[in-house]
Amino acid sequence: MLLNGSEDLRVQKTIDAIQKTFEEMICEMDYDKITVKELCERARINKKTFYRYYNVLDDLLAELQGIMTQEYLERIADYRVPEELDKINREFFLYSVEKGLVYEKITCSGSYNYIRNKMIDNVMDSTWGKTTWLQSLDPYKQNILLGFIQSASVEMYRRWVTDGKKIPLEEIIAISNQLLCSGVNGFVRKNCPHNSLCRISLLNGCK
Repeated sequence: MLLNGSEDLRVQKTIDAIQKTFEEMICEMDYDKITVKELCERARINKKTFYRYYNVLDDLLAELQGIMTQEYLERIADYRVPEELDKINREFFLYSVEKGLVYEKITCSGSYNYIRNKMIDNVMDSTWGKTTWLQSLDPYKQNILLGFIQSASVEMYRRWVTDGKKIPLEEIIAISNQLLCSGVNGFVRKNCPHNSLCRISLLNGCK
């Protein structure tokens, strides 16, 4: 249940307790090990209270996914693709680090494949999906480009986390930008119907 600030204080405290407890459990165990019963025990509420606000546990997970997606989209709202792909990728890493272990588990654990893919799809629709240049490509080339961007960005982040973040944050951002932007720029140069756009994309950090 998303709060709008007009709820009774008791309702706000209850929802806060449910969300906080849920995030703590995500950090401790795989999603399929989380139960409503244990969540309620930890949050010190009864199951009837939980079901007053959520039909199933998946609704709570979807709510968390929605919050994170919206927060990230707000951070990159003013960036353009493909011209500022480097800045978007940078924000991805910064946001991921700021959200901590909860975000790491959702992004890296196999238990969250469905919700992770939904988050990625929402972000891609809100960025690349609004790019007129992308719409000028045939749908098969669109699929190839978007598939590369999605898998490359997330996989580099996941490898970095799995390896214990041995590479400093700023360095992994630089490395991932170099790899990601080089690939996309090569595609843009070859497929861009407007030469000026190709030049723009190369002037905004994706070199």
